[in-house]
Amino acid sequence: MIKALFPQLSSLVIDEVVEQGLVLRVRARTPGTVVACPQCGQPSERVHAYHQRRLADLPVGGRAVIIDLQVRRLRCPNASCPRRAFREQVPALACRWARRTCQLGGLIGDLAVVVAGRAGAAVLARLGIRISRSTVLRVLMAMPTPAGPAPAVLSVDDFALRRGRRYATLLIDAVTHRRVDVLPDRKAATLAAWLREHPEVEVVCRDGSAAYAEAIRAGAPHAVQVSDRWHLWHNLAKAVEKTVIAHSRCWHDSPARPDRPLDERTRERHTAVHTLLNQGIGLLDCARRLGWALNTVKRYARATTAEDLQRPPRYRETLVDPFRAHVRRRRAQDPQVPVTRLLAEIRAQGYAGSANLLVRYLNQGRADAECAPPSPRRLVCWLMTKPENLAAHHHSHLQDLLGACPHLATLAQRVGEFADLLAGRRGEDLDAWMTAVDADALPALHGFVHGLRMDLPAVVAGLTLPYSNGPMEGANTKVKLLKRQMYGRAGFELLRQRILLA
Repeated sequence: MIKALFPQLSSLVIDEVVEQGLVLRVRARTPGTVVACPQCGQPSERVHAYHQRRLADLPVGGRAVIIDLQVRRLRCPNASCPRRAFREQVPALACRWARRTCQLGGLIGDLAVVVAGRAGAAVLARLGIRISRSTVLRVLMAMPTPAGPAPAVLSVDDFALRRGRRYATLLIDAVTHRRVDVLPDRKAATLAAWLREHPEVEVVCRDGSAAYAEAIRAGAPHAVQVSDRWHLWHNLAKAVEKTVIAHSRCWHDSPARPDRPLDERTRERHTAVHTLLNQGIGLLDCARRLGWALNTVKRYARATTAEDLQRPPRYRETLVDPFRAHVRRRRAQDPQVPVTRLLAEIRAQGYAGSANLLVRYLNQGRADAECAPPSPRRLVCWLMTKPENLAAHHHSHLQDLLGACPHLATLAQRVGEFADLLAGRRGEDLDAWMTAVDADALPALHGFVHGLRMDLPAVVAGLTLPYSNGPMEGANTKVKLLKRQMYGRAGFELLRQRILLA
């Protein structure tokens, strides 16, 4: 039973186990076996003296365990050995000079990696291990970081130590997602020096940072730079948004749907806010006079016109959608047609929904021919989404807007072509796509193409090779969790240790 409770002591001789309140004290000794001298390797069993070691061990049943271990001090039989006597060690139980067993040290270290100082000490206290937060951190900092060769495919990105002021660089293996190292800044010289020390790196995945590009050219000129596909798509979205805003008169002035009560209230509120602002009244005073929240007043103050605040409703597909054309046609022929008659007609065509669903569908205006124009950001979202993933009413609305603006139609075509390049890994076709964009009257896309040409080899590699910076985004998310746990009170070395061991 004792061996089952204390398997780590299987190589020792256990004399007794004494219960002392919340502490279990185990008295043990080493067996009288021959031990080799650590200096010359000569075996010895000549006992010179005995020594007592006191080790803290893993708790049992919520009670602390103390091991009183008796070890021998042996004499070396080799007369020429400079070490006359030596103390036998039990490496399976504890290291030299240690005051806790390897098992307890491993538990403290594993817990310190997850929750660090105060929280780690609090959890250990609940388990029956009395230890200070400083000791928890010392154990954490003494743990060796995972060692290994530098990966052939490296992923590089920065993260904020103090947003807007201090940044660090995280390096991971782009294939296995193993954290490789953390650099104290994001300067090109620092990364270049690290790459010179690890010439085995063959591919480096990065974002559009010019500093990292310069560092890779200086530190690993033989390495292939791969521009991250997500950042390419994100930069394209910025160019698309600029184009949508520049041509807003073409698509935003399309026929709007009939006014709703919400539209009238929006206009009244917009007029009230801007009337007070034109009188020189501040935002906070406007909120007090109108009795609204300050953020509501700010939202109306930022809008130039009330129409900028009107948003198209976001509806899900319903059972009425397949019969929308019939309902629209009947209401166009007879605006006063009763709902009961419409319900009977579409039920004869296979409608299986309720009457309340049809009434709500009509009251929401979803059977009307026109729709309110979307916001620029909403339109960008539609343009950047696969057509098959768009809802049917959003897809039809988008087609109406593209028909009203030829520039938007060209923009949608270029976005679809670039999406095909990304999905199909067809980096060799990028030059033809950029040539086609240069011929279009889309200045924002011209700027995007100019950025691609500035970093063309890396962009082509990003559109061709299977590597990306996607795993790095997940690693950065975990780093943010560690930073929030530390509340900014710890230094870079502790953060680096937790990142590499997490």
